[in-house]
Amino acid sequence: MSNAQDISLLQQLNGRYDYLAIGNTMNQFENGANGVCVINTESSATLTINDSSQIIAAYLYWAGSGSGDFNVMLNDIEITAERTFSDSLDATREFFAAFADVSGQIINTGTGNYTLSQLDLTDAIGPYCSSGTNFAGWAIVVVYENDVLPLNQVNIYDGLQSVPDELTITLNNLNVLDNEGAKIGFVAWEGDSALAVNESLRINGNVIGNPPLNPSTNAFNGTNSFTGNQDLYNMDIDVYDLQNNIEIGDQSAEISLTSGQDFVMINNVITVLNSQLPEATIAINAISRDCFSRVVNLNYTVFNSNSTDVLPAFTPIAFYIEDELVATSETQNNIPIGGSETYSISVMIPENSPNTATVIASVDDNGFGEGTVTESNELNNIDEAPYELLLPAIVTEALDVELCDSGQTVFLDITQQEIDVIGNQSNVEVAYYLTLEDAEASTNAILNPSDLEITESLQTIFYSVFSISDPTCAVTSSFQVSVVEPPVPVAIQDVTSCDFENVNSVAFNFSVIQMQIENDNPNAVVSFYTSLEDAEQAENAIGLNPTFQTETLPRTVYVNISNPSFENCSVIETFRVTTENCDIEVPTGFSPNGDQTNDTFTIAGLDNFYENYELRIYNRWGTLVYIGNKNTADWDGFSNQPSIGKKSLPVGTYFYWLQLDPEKTDIKVGWVYLTR
Repeated sequence: MSNAQDISLLQQLNGRYDYLAIGNTMNQFENGANGVCVINTESSATLTINDSSQIIAAYLYWAGSGSGDFNVMLNDIEITAERTFSDSLDATREFFAAFADVSGQIINTGTGNYTLSQLDLTDAIGPYCSSGTNFAGWAIVVVYENDVLPLNQVNIYDGLQSVPDELTITLNNLNVLDNEGAKIGFVAWEGDSALAVNESLRINGNVIGNPPLNPSTNAFNGTNSFTGNQDLYNMDIDVYDLQNNIEIGDQSAEISLTSGQDFVMINNVITVLNSQLPEATIAINAISRDCFSRVVNLNYTVFNSNSTDVLPAFTPIAFYIEDELVATSETQNNIPIGGSETYSISVMIPENSPNTATVIASVDDNGFGEGTVTESNELNNIDEAPYELLLPAIVTEALDVELCDSGQTVFLDITQQEIDVIGNQSNVEVAYYLTLEDAEASTNAILNPSDLEITESLQTIFYSVFSISDPTCAVTSSFQVSVVEPPVPVAIQDVTSCDFENVNSVAFNFSVIQMQIENDNPNAVVSFYTSLEDAEQAENAIGLNPTFQTETLPRTVYVNISNPSFENCSVIETFRVTTENCDIEVPTGFSPNGDQTNDTFTIAGLDNFYENYELRIYNRWGTLVYIGNKNTADWDGFSNQPSIGKKSLPVGTYFYWLQLDPEKTDIKVGWVYLTR
């Protein structure tokens, strides 16, 4: 056999309350091994409530053999189980029970006949009949109020637990102040009047009974103590006197049931005890807070509902945030039965507490989690509510933005710095404005901050970090957007170099071009590229070192002229590099006589096209009298050799040796006549 849900407290009601129960079986006869295997699908019972009584609550239970039928009708109103229970005698015999709160229907109907229908177990009971365990039935527990009653505490417990052989149920949450008139009741299933082998019912160790209806040796025998009915086949609705079986001060009671043969399931237990206790509960009504403050203002109400005594003045109240005590208070006056008082308190949220969390209010709490007032229920003293401090902050100021004027309309996503501005704040948003007045008033926010048209060369953008809960709680700042002119375009002329035979590559010197560009753009960065794509991406710049060597001619060279302070702020210019015939012209004579005409031996094109040439001059006897290159002045008829000294050379024929490039074998020789 497997036990189902343990019996536990369902509801606790305090006031001038008592209860009664009605119900009926679906069995036509008490079940047994030789009984008829039939069962009804409906049955009725009558509820009678005194005119001076008022129904407070009503709970419907139904049960039977099999896995369950959880949709029934009560007076033709459909009822669906809100909670279900199950138990089993063995692997082949399973039983069920169900619960529904029918308070509204019973309060509206009151006294009258009640019929439970459509509880159809016809197809389920076959395997149960041979062992006498086929049954079905229902019961309604009704709690009512009457001014002539003493102040009572009614505890309703339910679950589904069974015997044989022995079952012990502990009822907690009792508070016995006076045992006079105390009673306990049961709704039980499948008891047999004909089976009474070692059957007993004990309360706190004392055997109880209600003879002749409920003998102490056969407590569960198909009876209803409220009506005296003895033909509730295989179900029991019984109530017993507790006065001599429970003591003042008890907070629990132990129920023991034994049975040597009869299979009995306890579904519901009810206790009625005299009680004069307050019942303190608390509810947080509202939370308010001020902008840029760690103070939370709480409005709350302390209730003494469902009580049987006044709640005394000065009942302590404690307030917690994440288990940390942050404030205390107390009630100001005695709160009568069913009464309440509303208070307000300002709570300072500690710096180490999160800006968004939960505040807990706990009544009858001295700040150490301890109560000072004995209550009917000590487990319902708290309420909690979330709070959010209004502390919007700018974590990192937005940086100024500089843009390049491309000559077209400039658009900017001004939200790009938003993550840095708000940091990890989850309860704030950012709005953007064109004026400080709008930002401070939270009006006319920019509607498209991710694609804002920049209309001025220097424009101030104002932004506001505000609380989502209260947009008026905000902090404002600004940043500037500057639109900068790009570098000045420069018209670059094509560059020509000499075209020599047997030369695989040609060298070009771009230094003059670079100087020309920097002249118009003093702070520009100038780079040369062999493709437009590289120039636009500023990648793979030409290495000059100091000239540009290329085998591909003619070709276009691309120049990126960029402002070093701004990315993507540049202009692209182009020029072509080509070659031409660069033959030199060697004169056959010159006259260094100071008349400013033909005073030097000047070879046309030599300095323009040859960087590393060397020129030697010999006299007619083969003596070296002069050496020159690009870095020396043209020969003026004077010797520059140390062996001769600097002296004017005589008129006559001289011979030249000219090497145009030291890496080539291209050497020219000839003669020149010096005259004066």
